[in-house]
Amino acid sequence: MYPGGLYYSDTHQWARVEEGVATVGITNYAQDQLGDVVYVELPQPDDEIKRGEPLGSVESVKAVADVNSPVTGRVVEANIALDDAPEQINQSPYDTGWLARIELSDPAEIRSLMNAQEYVQFLQQLGEAESA
Repeated sequence: MYPGGLYYSDTHQWARVEEGVATVGITNYAQDQLGDVVYVELPQPDDEIKRGEPLGSVESVKAVADVNSPVTGRVVEANIALDDAPEQINQSPYDTGWLARIELSDPAEIRSLMNAQEYVQFLQQLGEAESA
């Protein structure tokens, strides 16, 4: 459910880093919490994005949520296929449902994110906190 080889933030975004570029999206947990996604606001190419700040937003039948970037850098591509098919975020959050590709300003920053195992443990702790 949470692929290895990705990095995860505590705000439920993921990043797949290849050759200094991070493909980012929201996690399966986040899309499940949102429900059916009906609209996505994406960043524009060349936008400068800072880690922890919104890179866009996702609107579902339940709510509108900012998507905070897990990395700092410059947007090199946005997934414009989501304009016509935002449901791809629900159907395939780690494949066709990605949001943007960001050229990393500081590749070492990625080390502060969680791996899949750590993220699952984080979700388990969250579940315990929510039920307490």
